[in-house]
Amino acid sequence: QVQLVESGGALVQPGGSLRLSCAASGFTFSNYFMNWYRQAPGKERELVASITAAGDPTNYADAVKGRFTISRDNAKRTVYLQMNSLKPEDTAVYYCNARWYLSVSWGQGTQVTVSS
Repeated sequence: QVQLVESGGALVQPGGSLRLSCAASGFTFSNYFMNWYRQAPGKERELVASITAAGDPTNYADAVKGRFTISRDNAKRTVYLQMNSLKPEDTAVYYCNARWYLSVSWGQGTQVTVSS
């Protein structure tokens, strides 16, 4: 029943912007700590950003700090990742993750490619 669906990934030029969305269903969204992860080709999955149930961002990766912003809208059951000043090294599959105590769920991912 738990479902996370990412959207918004695209091919963009360096310096461009994207906003990723993660639509949640099947659980009490407002209780969950939400995260964005990414996995680049040939690399392990890494945490990009986190946001508490109360809407406080935390745990931005050093590589994205100052460029990415995580936010959530509990009424819309959606978490967002605003990505600005994109760099080629941001190219990855971006995954939405939801966590509440022992409950952990993952989305299927959305591809972000930054290239000229």
